[in-house]
Amino acid sequence: MPVPLPRPPALLKGLVTVVLAAAFAAQAVAALLPDVPLLIAATVVSLATEGALYRWQRGVLSLFAKSHADITVRHVLRDLLLVVALLRLGEQDRETVYAPLVAGLLVFYVLHCAIQAVSVLVRRTRTLPVVTRNIDASALRLSPAPSVLLRRPGHRLLVFGLPATAGLMASAPGDRPVYAAVGIALSLALGLTGLGALLLRLLPGRRPADEQAVLDWFDAWLADYRPTVGLYFSGGAASAYQANMWLEPLAGLDGRPVIVLRERFMVQKIAATDIPIVCLPKVSTLMRLEHSTLQVLIHPSNSGKTSQVLRIPTIKHTFVNHGESDKLSSCNPYAKAYDEVWVAGPAARERYALAEVGVEDKDVVETGRPQLDGVLPYAGPPAGACTTVLYAPTWEGWDGNPGNTSVIAAGENLVRALLADPGARLLYKPHPLTGSVDPRAGAADLRIRELIRAANRERAGADLSAPSAPSDSAELARRTAELDRLTTSVFRAGADTVERMLVQSAPEPGRAAAVARATAAWEEAYWASLPAGEHQIITDARPTLYSCFNVADLLISDVSSVISDFLASEKPYAVANTSGLPEDAFRTAFPTVVAATVLTPDAAGVPGLLETVRHPENDELAKARAELKLRLLGPAEPSSQERFNDAVRALCGEARDHRARVAERLAAVPGQRTGTALPTAPR
Repeated sequence: MPVPLPRPPALLKGLVTVVLAAAFAAQAVAALLPDVPLLIAATVVSLATEGALYRWQRGVLSLFAKSHADITVRHVLRDLLLVVALLRLGEQDRETVYAPLVAGLLVFYVLHCAIQAVSVLVRRTRTLPVVTRNIDASALRLSPAPSVLLRRPGHRLLVFGLPATAGLMASAPGDRPVYAAVGIALSLALGLTGLGALLLRLLPGRRPADEQAVLDWFDAWLADYRPTVGLYFSGGAASAYQANMWLEPLAGLDGRPVIVLRERFMVQKIAATDIPIVCLPKVSTLMRLEHSTLQVLIHPSNSGKTSQVLRIPTIKHTFVNHGESDKLSSCNPYAKAYDEVWVAGPAARERYALAEVGVEDKDVVETGRPQLDGVLPYAGPPAGACTTVLYAPTWEGWDGNPGNTSVIAAGENLVRALLADPGARLLYKPHPLTGSVDPRAGAADLRIRELIRAANRERAGADLSAPSAPSDSAELARRTAELDRLTTSVFRAGADTVERMLVQSAPEPGRAAAVARATAAWEEAYWASLPAGEHQIITDARPTLYSCFNVADLLISDVSSVISDFLASEKPYAVANTSGLPEDAFRTAFPTVVAATVLTPDAAGVPGLLETVRHPENDELAKARAELKLRLLGPAEPSSQERFNDAVRALCGEARDHRARVAERLAAVPGQRTGTALPTAPR
């Protein structure tokens, strides 16, 4: 069996490593001969390769560091070989001439180590125990971050050490030590300047507040803001969508909301919102919420750090999930750890009862899905020339069950069948985690994207003679600029968390309403700007999945929460059956499929499905969809946001009653009367 060729990235990494090693070897040979042209050429290649590594191949740098061949070792070796060459070029007394220069070079490397040590101290002073957004934290003496050159040793050594290296090279051809002296002096000046700039950062008035001062400030902010309900979230970078889908419902509550995060990087992953955001990485800092007015925390996902916040007895916790489906993950046994579990409708209540995972029926509250209040209802068959089909498959899941996603077994067949219909326009929106567990899903996703691009090229070529409707790209650009201005914070290159806190202070009054208007205007301009009939691959945060719902005539998906959400529109939908079960068994196993058209992996049913969408008089599932919507999402009145708000108020009331009972018991116990009283929150 032939050995497969390594992937291009692997080839590139290997090539860069070989080039760098060869440059060092050539430099060593040139230094020992000595050979000035070879010495200079090898040194230049070595420096250029270093620059390429820092620009494009950070992974190779990590491998070098693990092999104890980091940038400092490589740079010292490069300069050492230059010194050896210079010593061998002259007579025996050359050591006396170059000794002061070697001493200066050693002082420069000592400076480099000192700068690194001080930069670590500066970084520690700028690593605050609380990271905020949408909060005025100017009292903490926030300031812009030091230059990247002063914080990253690799960049710093390449830049600060370049004059010394260049001076040593320039000295070789004419045996002129003065060039080396000038270069080393310049490197020393740069090093001293950088060290001085960092030392100034350590002065008491120049560094941010210390840890205790920050914690005192945070306690004072909690006492002043008096939060009542919060969204708690912890997870990886790709999971931020799970929290983002709850921002609008949280902002619509009557109380004083707050978002509580645990990972510093997640602060920037949360979408545009005016809600105060606090990141509390340490458990000890998180526990300060116990003595705040916070009454309820809403959890859209489970994580390892969830158990830490559940230890706070003064707060009631509810699990809302980031979507509901028939998958086992929608009734996880971890849910029994929460005080309540909020679900969309009766189907989820039944799902928990059947799963027998320890969640009691009395703790399940039906709130609907407030995110779906903006999903438009079914308005009849496609009005335009195209039937817009949204293909939104889920990902492969942590267990890798082949029935989780249709991308691997059916995705390409489904897309080919849709692209073959000249009257169909495809919107392909894959799950953000597609391919993260099973590489086959990632590969299939890439092939699907290429199929769509090829179909667009073919369609554009066939329509060259036909007049095309002008796309309103100028309007879209204007709307994009306006929305970005309202929702995007512009950071200086190299900004750290402290500088971001400074930039992302308390929002201007009315920004949330302005963002809502700008978002609606952007979505309208986006859909209007697309060429008629052009297929789309949608992977950016905008447009949202719900915006895609509103323009789609049909959804094709897998057994996932996308189905439940799409049913808010009562539009036709189809589910790909890649589980291997017969259709009857598939419908029985997954109740959300009851009102769906079931498609086999070969996508043979796609043409008939499209005809049904275009001729609703042949649609035999309309009544079933209306009934299933009621079971999955609950009644239309009162609205989901109202029911969500009522549930928050009720659970806040339970939290206040619980605090009152605990305070009463503590007051009756001898020795407990001097304890700190629990704060009360506005009703």
